[in-house]
Amino acid sequence: MPRPSRSSQRVVKREEDEKDGATASKGSKATQSVSAAKRKAEEPEPDSDYKSQASKAVKKRKAQGKGDEEAMVSAERTAVSCLGRAMYIGAHVSAAGGVQNAVSNAVQIGANSFALFLKSQRKWNNPPITADAKNGFISQCKEHHYRANDHVLPHGSYLVNLAQADKDKARQAYDSFVDDLGRCEQLGIKLYNFHPGSTGGDAKAAAIKRIAAQLNKAHKATKTVVTVLENMAGSGNVVGSTWEDLRDIIALVDDKTRVGVCIDTCHAFAAGYDLRTPEAFKKTVDSFNEIVGAKYLKAFHLNDSKAPFNSNRDLHANIGTGFLGLRAFHSLVNHEEFQNKPMVLETPIDRKGADGKTVEDKQVWADEIKLLESLIDMDPDTKEFAELERELQAKGADERKKIQDQVDKKSKSASKKGKATSKKAKKEATSDDESE
Repeated sequence: MPRPSRSSQRVVKREEDEKDGATASKGSKATQSVSAAKRKAEEPEPDSDYKSQASKAVKKRKAQGKGDEEAMVSAERTAVSCLGRAMYIGAHVSAAGGVQNAVSNAVQIGANSFALFLKSQRKWNNPPITADAKNGFISQCKEHHYRANDHVLPHGSYLVNLAQADKDKARQAYDSFVDDLGRCEQLGIKLYNFHPGSTGGDAKAAAIKRIAAQLNKAHKATKTVVTVLENMAGSGNVVGSTWEDLRDIIALVDDKTRVGVCIDTCHAFAAGYDLRTPEAFKKTVDSFNEIVGAKYLKAFHLNDSKAPFNSNRDLHANIGTGFLGLRAFHSLVNHEEFQNKPMVLETPIDRKGADGKTVEDKQVWADEIKLLESLIDMDPDTKEFAELERELQAKGADERKKIQDQVDKKSKSASKKGKATSKKAKKEATSDDESE
């Protein structure tokens, strides 16, 4: 993926020292405050010798197929102080083998923020965080200059539904949820992102009330974590596809300092919030600020959409290749009010290996981070931007057509069904009139 040159960027490189099988901790600790007016985070001093002292995360990763080996991922991490705006762009990285591994995985792809699962999201019962994992996470965040309380965004388990009406299932969901909040506090993490839940067929107002009640209970059981609601795409009984849903949950939360929102760009687009043009972007941001409130916006999930606008389909696409397109992300990374918030990629990274098996290619995230960073302060009216936009759109053309055809077919089928139902009802009404 091409990356336009930026003469003003200064790049921070980190090299991994694997002597004796362990990562050396010789990174420089020189930091500076970044622009008192606009930036709160601390960054390495541009004029220090940090570049030569810090380590570079270059690792060989094993593919899922036996005997296969993925290509090496090497990404330079750009100091936020060298970007036009303080945008902390990263990805949802693996924490396999312990949460401490998420840090090195983030460094490896050049991320300035990252998300992770704090435990297995496929099962209810998990062992507690070990002392080694906890200490390793904290020390690595310090070594690599990640502020865990600002730029780490754990993702909640997909099993948890805080809107659950069944008492036993609700208790199970709450226990898993509050356990994650406790893990956050052990690791010094302030933000915790989660899906609001599903009504299960119940009235939405009742489901929203249950979500807020669970949050109030969890807040009382913990001290510092801000629970961050994620907006959803709008399918089925899922809560959170409208700004009003999020507003109504927050309204019932007792401690407003302990709740916030993470906007997923794909979900918003699928739910009918347009971001494709500067005008549409402004309208959507203004509506969020008016309905929910700008002070509640804490983070972003950056995903393009394989599905068209207002389709209610949650299908993530790589940046610039979907129906959202590159201009939407240009608007986002150049919006001043979005500075200093974690911006996390959840875009597809699966590819076919040499043996035909599916493997993860994290170089995709490394490239997309650089792509997004390159958009900061870029003029979207240049030939350079237009060429990049066309190239990415061409790359995703087949997938967009495939999903558009599916959506059109479903819409056509629903329309026929509706007409048939209407025709049947009209015939029955006529028959009733004649019998009278």
